[in-house]
Amino acid sequence: MPLKWTSFALSLIFALAAHAGESAKPAFTDPEKAGIDFQIQGEYTGQLADGTKLAAQVIADGKGTFAAIFLPGGLPGDGCNGKYLAEVAGKLDGKSAAFAGSNYSATSNGELLTGQNDKGHRFTLRKTLRHSPTEGVKPPAGAIVLFDGSKSDELDAPRLDDRKLLAAGVTTKRAFGDFTLHLEFTVPFMPDARGQARANSGVYLQRRYEIQILDSFGLVSPKNNDCAAVYTRIAPSVNMCYPPLSWQTYDIDFTAARWDADGKKTANAVVTVKHNGVVVHDKVLIPNKTGSGQPEAAQPGPINFQYHNNPVWFRNIWIIEKK
Repeated sequence: MPLKWTSFALSLIFALAAHAGESAKPAFTDPEKAGIDFQIQGEYTGQLADGTKLAAQVIADGKGTFAAIFLPGGLPGDGCNGKYLAEVAGKLDGKSAAFAGSNYSATSNGELLTGQNDKGHRFTLRKTLRHSPTEGVKPPAGAIVLFDGSKSDELDAPRLDDRKLLAAGVTTKRAFGDFTLHLEFTVPFMPDARGQARANSGVYLQRRYEIQILDSFGLVSPKNNDCAAVYTRIAPSVNMCYPPLSWQTYDIDFTAARWDADGKKTANAVVTVKHNGVVVHDKVLIPNKTGSGQPEAAQPGPINFQYHNNPVWFRNIWIIEKK
């Protein structure tokens, strides 16, 4: 039977474990308690007065400071071509945030982002909450359900909260070779944290190869340790992170490394990853284990949903073994 906890109790345990002492950083898991910075942070879409599509990602950097990334053409995965990006600093001013830079100036009240560019073209962008096209997808016939909010007997000592969400820090009982894996996750809002301390977790394929989970929302050039990276090996081709506290999806197709009868590796592991429905790794080769993963071997291995000191939650996890 899974251990049942309230979301408050589990979040408190995570917070105490991760942020004890004077260096504690808040990790919000409830939007209602996250404050004005969270309300302003997010994705905005619309167009300039001349009809050109424009989007922005507003990132909270703590203590009432922000960065706005302006994206002509649309959001990543939805019109942005990545060829022109402008980053503008912002600061809280009452219940709004004001942004001023050489390319754009704007004001956001958490619903609308209004302003103009350096050519004097005005815009009004409306806040939007995106959903992955694979969010909530049902397991097909033959899939093994690892977690669906109630069924969790495939996992070793799962911890569920009162929302029937699965806490990070759990491993499958079974070992897997080649497979297709679907999972959904949400990361906490941690505006004062930076880098690897900002909502860290990961999915360890065969407990050897990590697909990183992190709050990398708004990063213009994701690195090989940011969200959706093959950890320390390969950066995602595009940063498809949604804002923290949004539900996000990974759809992972994995082919294990191959070994001959003498125990010599003959082919590297191969992985394709869709992050929020967009391919960010297309049949990339993983030359060796990553991070704290276990050494490569011919034997199958379990899937680990890493606990890395932050309250990351999972739901709707299923896997299809490829024979």
